[in-house]
This record gives sequence, C-alpha cells and structure tokens, in this order.
Amino acid sequence: MTRPVAVLTDIEGTTTPIAYVHRVLFGHARRHLDAFVSDHGDDPQVAACLAETRALAPGMELLARLHAWMDEDAKIAPLKTLQGLIWKQGYQSGELRAEMFPDVAPALRRWHAAGVRLAVYSSGSAEAQRLIFGHAQAGDLSGLFEAFFDTAIGAKREAASYAAIAAALHLPPADILFLSDVGAELDAAAAAGLRTIQIARPEDGTVAVSDHEVAADFDAVAILAGLG
Repeated sequence: MTRPVAVLTDIEGTTTPIAYVHRVLFGHARRHLDAFVSDHGDDPQVAACLAETRALAPGMELLARLHAWMDEDAKIAPLKTLQGLIWKQGYQSGELRAEMFPDVAPALRRWHAAGVRLAVYSSGSAEAQRLIFGHAQAGDLSGLFEAFFDTAIGAKREAASYAAIAAALHLPPADILFLSDVGAELDAAAAAGLRTIQIARPEDGTVAVSDHEVAADFDAVAILAGLG
C-alpha cells in the first residue's frame, strides 16, 4: 500500500474507547440533560433542537423522548446537537477530559508533521468531534484536522457519504484511507473507492472482518499504510 494522501478516522472504538463514549460522555449528557434544557431553553440553538424534537415526536413529553433516544443510542440530529452542547459545557468546566488510546495522539502528530491530511467522520456532531480532540488528555489535537464530518453529509453505512467526503476534500477516493472498527462502515467506504483498514482493538473486543486489512492500533496502521 502506497502512502495515502489523507487519513479519515472514526472516533468510537477507533481513536477513543467505546466505554468512554458510552459510560462517560453519554452518562454525563444523561445526568445534565434536564437541567441544561431548563437553563438554556431560550437559547436559539437549544430552542431549535427542542422544536425539532417536538416535530419528530408529537404528543410525547419532550424530555422523555430525548431520554428514550439516548437509551436507544439513536442518531437523531436534535439529540446529537444537545449532547454536543452539554459536553461543551462539561469540557469547558474541566469536568470532562477526552480519553484516547495511547497510540493515537503520537501517530496523529507524526502523520500531520509528515504532511498527511487528517479528517474525522463520526456519527457524533462535528462540534462534539472538535470538543473531543480539542480537550484530549494528550493535549489539544483539534488543529491537526482540516475537516470534521458528521451524518449531515450522509449515513456512515452508505457509499454516497464517502464519495461526498472525497469531493469535499477535493481528493480522488483512492487517495483517502478510512479507519474504523465497524465492518459495515468499511464496506461502504470501500464501495466508494476509499482504502480501508479496520481497527480491531482487543480492549474493545472488536471482531476482525475478512474483507479489509486489520490493525490492532495506529502504530500497526502506519506499517500497513506506509505512514511511518
């Protein structure tokens, strides 16, 4: 594999432990949701999220619907936006610090220094992505990335989403390496012409797939992809 021009990375299970996302981040949002809505309901961005929630779930109590979506890990835009705003408050207060696997920050810094373009594609909002990388325990990594993509560009298991990302980056799909722990996402990226490597971390119990190259961490990715 020749060195890719750009690396596009997932977050949950790829750069960041699944347990951190589900236990720490989702737990924090769940605990603070009611008070946040009460305190910030008049904020235009929050009010817009609440109005969209009402439209999507007419006749159901607002907070109950939001909590139910959280329990379902639903990829619903107003919920994702509200979670991102709650996390922003938590990061700014110092209550939250983003956990990443120890191999991630050194590798990202090496690749960026070597001229590899970096971008993120996650189901969490682009704002939430910036917060995670901007408040990492290893320091502020957000400046290493030139773009953050969320499901506004399309679903993660649809090839068209990856084609749209390649167009947004002004690169041929074959110049982009996509990293994820989820086989169906890798399938979609490959169908769009991207190069793929599955991150199968033993800590997260990821099951390796047979249709993609597999790496246990970002150091192994560097070897497979010629990233150094």
